[in-house]
Amino acid sequence: MTVPEIAVIGGIDTHRDVHQAAVIDSVGRHLDTQSFATNAAGYEQLLAWLHSQGEVIAVGMEGTGAYGAELARFLTTNGITVVEVDRPDRRARRAHGKSDPIDAYAAATAVLSGRASGTPKSRDGIVEAIRALRLVRKSAVKARTQTINQIRALVVTAPSALRDKLRGLPTSPLIDTLARTRPTGDLADPSCAAKTALRRLARRYQTLQQEIKEADADLAPLVSRAAPSLVALSGVGTETAGQLLITAGDNPDRLRSEASFAHLCAAAPVPASSGRTNRHRINRGGDRHANSALYTIVLVRMRHDERTRNYMARRTAEGMSTKDIMRCLKRFVAREIYRHLVSTNTLNTTGSARAGS
Repeated sequence: MTVPEIAVIGGIDTHRDVHQAAVIDSVGRHLDTQSFATNAAGYEQLLAWLHSQGEVIAVGMEGTGAYGAELARFLTTNGITVVEVDRPDRRARRAHGKSDPIDAYAAATAVLSGRASGTPKSRDGIVEAIRALRLVRKSAVKARTQTINQIRALVVTAPSALRDKLRGLPTSPLIDTLARTRPTGDLADPSCAAKTALRRLARRYQTLQQEIKEADADLAPLVSRAAPSLVALSGVGTETAGQLLITAGDNPDRLRSEASFAHLCAAAPVPASSGRTNRHRINRGGDRHANSALYTIVLVRMRHDERTRNYMARRTAEGMSTKDIMRCLKRFVAREIYRHLVSTNTLNTTGSARAGS
């Protein structure tokens, strides 16, 4: 007579070099704890170890978007349900202590109790490609801003003859002028050193500008391919559409409703009532980058969309503040965008490619 397998739940605390795993049974009893290397062999060993413990119901994992990204993909490919687990709050850590085995056990119990139920991003399609390219573009934009700030700071402190020549020039003429200069003289002279530094900074700015243009040329067709109906919406451009796609992930079906997407984008109103006051406030949680994308879309629509301008006028006449009106508009935009994210036209290219591979 064969003994039936017990149902088990796994928990994994992810790290750069070693993943710590724990297993509990269906009533929360701790069964075993092991550590595994973060390579292909280690993933195979972890999977075999999980199956040796019993019938695996699910695995809770911290860091599915960082150290655990590849392991999450591997387990999902092998039929294991992966649940995204948030880091325990400070109060819980003070009560139970902090170690890798404790964190792995806490991840498993979070799944068992129902506190953790999120589906991680699959990170295996065109949206993951967009995320990687946007990461490079974003860092280039940040470096370009730092460079122009350094140029303007140097111009302010430069000797009078140089400062008077450059002061008041817009960014583009300023960069072109500085990049064409040919400083000569002794670098020990502050004027010569300032000219040399400004020339090098201007050329760095031009290099970064070219890098951003190349990134835009790569991203535009990818974003249009991933979500053509999303890019066609009023006020939505390549940058905002790319960020919202990244927020939703390659598997937007993990978002159960448009309300969950709004909460993810920090665009869902939060009750802030007390006593005789009945109001809502802006949600300050969620993905701030997605919230910024919604804000940009709303700004564009406020200037160029007739429907949005009419809404602004009506709500202003009712006594609503601009901040509250924009909160309502961001909520509306989140609802509209969600429908396009989960529509049949969105991300079908990637899904078809995976199905045919």
